[in-house]
Amino acid sequence: MVCPREQQSDTAYGERMKTNTDKVSTIAGKAVDKNTVTIINNRTGESFDFPIMDGTEGPSLFNISTLYAKTGMFTYDPGFTSTGSCQSGITFIDGEKGILLHRGYPIEQLVNSSNYLDVCYLLLHGELPSKKEQLEFDTAITTHTMLHEQLTSFYRGFKRSAHPMAIMVGVVGALSAFYHSDTDIHDPIQRMVAAHRIIAKMPTIGAYAYKYSIGQPFMYPQNSLSYSENLLRMMFAVPTEEYKINAVSARAIDRILILHADHEQNASTSTVRLAGSSGANPFACVASGIASLWGPAHGGANEAVLKMLNEIGDKKQIPKFIARAKDKSDSFRLMGFGHRVYKNFDPRAKVMKDTCHEVLNELGISDPVLPIALELERIALEDEYFIERKLYPNVDFYSGIILRALGFPSPMFTVLFSIARTVGWIAHWKEMFGNEESQRIGRPRQLYVGTKQRNFKQIEQRKQKTPDWLRLWGNRRS
Repeated sequence: MVCPREQQSDTAYGERMKTNTDKVSTIAGKAVDKNTVTIINNRTGESFDFPIMDGTEGPSLFNISTLYAKTGMFTYDPGFTSTGSCQSGITFIDGEKGILLHRGYPIEQLVNSSNYLDVCYLLLHGELPSKKEQLEFDTAITTHTMLHEQLTSFYRGFKRSAHPMAIMVGVVGALSAFYHSDTDIHDPIQRMVAAHRIIAKMPTIGAYAYKYSIGQPFMYPQNSLSYSENLLRMMFAVPTEEYKINAVSARAIDRILILHADHEQNASTSTVRLAGSSGANPFACVASGIASLWGPAHGGANEAVLKMLNEIGDKKQIPKFIARAKDKSDSFRLMGFGHRVYKNFDPRAKVMKDTCHEVLNELGISDPVLPIALELERIALEDEYFIERKLYPNVDFYSGIILRALGFPSPMFTVLFSIARTVGWIAHWKEMFGNEESQRIGRPRQLYVGTKQRNFKQIEQRKQKTPDWLRLWGNRRS
């Protein structure tokens, strides 16, 4: 069911986001609306006013939805780094100050005082659950963790060597074929049931992808275990012996899930929203998010950190690699430092660092890459080059070490990220239905730089020209 508090918070949020137009000022003898931005076309001398929108936190935006109608032009913003694509009340990031809030709560407080399913409830409904709401929500998730038996046969269509993210995209997308009668996106009850199902089944889908790759039997989830405990058991238990849950390991997984639950309008979340704008079912939308997250610049960053640390190999080699990172002509980059959004210390990295030491101490693991990571962090934080550019360690710097210590192979790192981020994707997908502007199908514009209109030529009149791809292919074959 739709939480009444969620409806209230969404309504209040919509009221706060209304454009202010009640103040007037005088500029050059002309009365102008203070709450607007004026754009002047220096080619024609025409000026155009656009209303300013104020959120509860962060910088203001000016609404350019009528830009083309007024000016006959579009904006050019590669990567959408200066474009607000939607209104959202879920997550706020202040990259300059290193702040991450979920529904107003600092990420540090949620990690230290809550658990992943409570954070899921918070992201979906806008408030932390009461005792009764917690019980109902946890029960709803727990009772949806199993997969349809026919769906498990879907795994056999993949090669054993298939990347688990390829399996995730396929299996999650296939869920819509099993629950097609319950995917009416205009029904709030069905939207919520779909949200519960996909959050519940993601650990099972991910764990089965791993089990399939190593030829072990699938382990069914157990209702007596927590979300994180179930994930560990389905990953590492075998039918021939009892699996004992390590409390430190389970807590580490829970923290990793919370820290990756949502991160505002990132690449994969924007992909989910764009897919959702067409009216696609939630399973297809989440599958599109998984595909986007798969990229090494997004969800695969922690795997890239481990590869870098292994490449360095020894603490004595760190100065050489730092010198390479400073060399613009060298393709080497320090992975796990800096962030597209954070221009300060990533608040998630602080928790990850403490968790990393806790896990390694508990399990008695002497990971050879940890001393390299610590020394690399120390040198980088003292080096003026990195300080000036605010290249601080981010969450990926330590999460890969933790996951490897817990026994997760590196191809599964992004799968864990997908499991954690599912609630963020589904919360944003669900939020779209409370905003009329979000109901419009996404249609980005472009600056066309191709050939001008020309007439068709018969094959005898065409000049011979080897396409770049064919030339490169010929060079590779030779």
